[in-house]
Amino acid sequence: MLSNLLNSVVRHGQLTVILPDNSRRTYGRGAPEVAVKLHDNRAVFELALRPDLKLGELYMDGRLTVEEGDITALLDLLMTNLAQRDSSSVMLFLTRGWRRLIRRFAQFNPAPRSRAHVHHHYDLSGRLYDMFLDKDRQYSCAYFPDPSATLEEAQIAKKRHIAAKLNLDRENLSVLDIGCGWGGMALDLARDAGARVTGVTLSDEQIAIARARAAKAGLSERCKFELIDYRAIPGRFDRIVSVGMFEHVGVAYYPAFFKKVSALLSDDGVGVLHFIGRSDGPGATNPWIAKYIFPGGYTPALSEVLPVIEHSGLMVSDVEVLRLHYAETLKEWRRRFRANWAEVAKVYDERFCRMWEFYLAGSEMAFRREGLVVFQIQMIKRPDALPLTRDYIYERERSMLFSGVDRMPRRSSRAA
Repeated sequence: MLSNLLNSVVRHGQLTVILPDNSRRTYGRGAPEVAVKLHDNRAVFELALRPDLKLGELYMDGRLTVEEGDITALLDLLMTNLAQRDSSSVMLFLTRGWRRLIRRFAQFNPAPRSRAHVHHHYDLSGRLYDMFLDKDRQYSCAYFPDPSATLEEAQIAKKRHIAAKLNLDRENLSVLDIGCGWGGMALDLARDAGARVTGVTLSDEQIAIARARAAKAGLSERCKFELIDYRAIPGRFDRIVSVGMFEHVGVAYYPAFFKKVSALLSDDGVGVLHFIGRSDGPGATNPWIAKYIFPGGYTPALSEVLPVIEHSGLMVSDVEVLRLHYAETLKEWRRRFRANWAEVAKVYDERFCRMWEFYLAGSEMAFRREGLVVFQIQMIKRPDALPLTRDYIYERERSMLFSGVDRMPRRSSRAA
């Protein structure tokens, strides 16, 4: 079964599988060359039956090891070959089509369950995130206007790019940050753009750090953080931003999400939604990712999002597609994580390290090989809420001095 599967998949590059009896099977030919070892007979059986789930589990448990190359090279080889297969093939239906049929059940995300899902990932030890994120703990796609930019520079550029799309053209605008993380975006908007910001999250760990950062920066009055589900947020806001949170909403909840955004946004307001999506149409979450990393999560296609916005009272005013920016972000996160492997193992264990490495490597390759992208959707209610051309985005972006730290000089010109 496993040989038939790998013979049908591996056509470009060469994969050698070392079986438990130390015999070798080779699939494909040419570069790159990767070799893996399966350490027990049951591992062979499990991998043949559920490769989309068991590859990650076997690697985590040490029952599959990479003998030549590394896990990134293995995933790159496999995902490159899978991307070149006919999308109507039986194997792809079994591994992806079935997941689409059950995805609404998998994405059942009422408020209590949403909080449990957030706790699963974002309430891990803060030391973990310090070992691979930038100083500002931006846990979302960076923006590389210059390919040679450092991760720190690219994360600052991301915040600046989004802030420019919010068109913060005057001080004291009220801003809502849905899914505020550890507070970096909210603090910069309050400090550098003179906004009054409310950040919301469902993570106990994140809100504690965000509030401490606001207090340290002397911004507690201007930048407040609340532990609340988006469905329960009161009031109205001049601007709404959400970065990396929409992936946790779930397809069945899109109408409720956008109706709530519409109700919260002032009539002349502007909203910006930044999220991971699919360039190749609707799909389903990989079962390993759903089980171990982001339970309840889903990355949608534009065709699943734009029709819902159209029926929510909002108007789409701009859409931008960031293609390989997240692949480069993940590459740097993975490099930093590998450099701090021993320290992470002290906090958790070697199995956790292998799980996290598989997650970072697999995610990077999904952006390089499987059509994942990042969408930035700008929304308004009135057609005259923004300038006539997009020039204002780049003018404001060039004038901002976001630094992504808790001490930062203010802009020299508010007119910018």
